[in-house]
Amino acid sequence: MPRLNCMRQLNVEVLEMSEDFIKYPKTPRFFRDIIVTEKLDGTNAQIVVGDDMSVKAGSRNRWITPDDDNYGFARWVYDNAEQLAQILGPGRHFGEWWGHGIQRGYNLTEKRFSLFNVGRWGGDHSTEETKIAGLLYTVPVLFQGTFSEEALETVKLDLETYGSKASPGFMHPEGYIIYHVAGGHTYKVLLENDEKAKGDV
Repeated sequence: MPRLNCMRQLNVEVLEMSEDFIKYPKTPRFFRDIIVTEKLDGTNAQIVVGDDMSVKAGSRNRWITPDDDNYGFARWVYDNAEQLAQILGPGRHFGEWWGHGIQRGYNLTEKRFSLFNVGRWGGDHSTEETKIAGLLYTVPVLFQGTFSEEALETVKLDLETYGSKASPGFMHPEGYIIYHVAGGHTYKVLLENDEKAKGDV
């Protein structure tokens, strides 16, 4: 009987050894580079360009069309599809659709699409410098360097004192986004009610 139990245990071990081995991932160090950008209060959006240069528009949760739209984003994408495909190239491109008639509005008379991936699209410190081919923007970069509480406090104070970098003169920006380069994670900080859950605000 003990021999049978031993064989059963051996079989279990053999089965376990045959499974694909998964290595525990390396833990990135925290005090490394971060990229801090302005958090825009609009609606999350995406443009998908296929290998055949076809173009689709999406919101945070679903595909959208000019007939089933989200603040006019799909209509804008379809109206500019050829140019967007040429500028962006194949892939999935996330950003914020913001401006007139959306959330805070930012004192704009038009809507804009600002790409999140400033590393790829060369975001800088002002809206004018981050305009791409007269059609797209990137979210403004507020800080880039090694993580420190002092750096984030400076970012917060600058937004509170001077207002939005994306729309100069608008004095009620929403907050900022922290991208931790080594960890590959993104975090948001709101200037107001940051301690509360979204549904509680």
